[in-house]
Amino acid sequence: MMAAMRLSQRQTRIEGIHYRTGLPVSVSVHDGRIQDIRPLTVDCKEALPLIGPGLVDLQVNGYGGMDFNTLPLAEETVHRLTRSLWREGVTSYFPTVITNSAEAIEEIMSVLRKSCESDTETRSCIAGIHLEGPFISPEDGPRGAHPKRHVIPPSWPCFQKWQEASGGSIKIVTLSPEWPDAPDFIAKCTEHGVVVSIGHTAASEAQIVAAAAAGARMSTHLGNGAHPMLPRHPNYLWSQLAHDDLWASLIADGFHLPESFLKVVMRVKGEKAMLVSDAVSLSGMPPGEYEFHIGGKVVLTPQGKLHLSEHPNMLAGSAQMLVHGMEHLVKRGLCDLCEAWEMASIRPAALMRLPSQAGLEAGAPADLTLIRRDGLKLRVVETYKSGMRVYTHENAQEIVQETRFSGEDGSGEPG
Repeated sequence: MMAAMRLSQRQTRIEGIHYRTGLPVSVSVHDGRIQDIRPLTVDCKEALPLIGPGLVDLQVNGYGGMDFNTLPLAEETVHRLTRSLWREGVTSYFPTVITNSAEAIEEIMSVLRKSCESDTETRSCIAGIHLEGPFISPEDGPRGAHPKRHVIPPSWPCFQKWQEASGGSIKIVTLSPEWPDAPDFIAKCTEHGVVVSIGHTAASEAQIVAAAAAGARMSTHLGNGAHPMLPRHPNYLWSQLAHDDLWASLIADGFHLPESFLKVVMRVKGEKAMLVSDAVSLSGMPPGEYEFHIGGKVVLTPQGKLHLSEHPNMLAGSAQMLVHGMEHLVKRGLCDLCEAWEMASIRPAALMRLPSQAGLEAGAPADLTLIRRDGLKLRVVETYKSGMRVYTHENAQEIVQETRFSGEDGSGEPG
């Protein structure tokens, strides 16, 4: 059996095809970091998987039947969900807490903090928390599936209370700048190192410009969480597209956005266009009909579309992960695999100033994903976190359950 590297085993080599150059390489890992990358001579290049930086997901609501927003939330659920994401190539992620009562949000934040404190693997993989709401638009359409009764204007005292409960881990806040006090709130978040993202909004162009001037840096799942009908121009999609300082996250599952919109955003935003999964708890589950806390009876199709049971044209959330988004972009000819990979790894890491933004380079954290191409399909075959192999396709259950690893200082890399 190919054993996962243990704490006592501090150095290893990982072979694969470099995702950017297409050449065989041997990646040397020491103490959780990439020591060097050397050319590799092989007789059959096709036998090796592609190797690239680990995937970074800025928006994960749940996975594998587990949900961050359903109370009570157990620490063990957070631990299991974190390990489950390794099979999707995700090495860093942001649990996403959506609009809820102030008390519920505080409780979820507290559980997430305790989960990181009690488990090294969880602490290493959670790079921060994404608070999506409750400071969003109360209007139908932009509000999406967020409960209207809990939508409130931006409140710094509320945010401080939740941030304290989280142990300072809230790193992204999605809000709508249509609220009168939004610029002041955005400026305070920015001052405290929290990335503000515009989303679920009905804001005017002037309000979006004011939000960016106050420090907003991102657009949350641009093109979704919007009215079904918009004025030709101006509208809040054009305004966010046109603002050069705003990064854009995209759900490229093949259902949330048409290819034309994806293409336009990618061309306009360039290296500031990123992928997110926005995955809900039914991601990673087998096709079938489910009872879901949002929408009641829903259907997950074999193609990965999650829709309301009685309304097939109405989505019930995203059920596909980042690797599927990469596959979709490449399959549709919107970019090559190298760019899709970086949209799901280096770019979100760069926005959040994570060490993994260095990518597949000497000195970078050894957060690595190995992917095999089967025709147009992409399949994660191995995942490494801080140099430890935490997932392998051939022996998934054993690796995910038993692997223990440390960060460079032997205690894990805090999230």
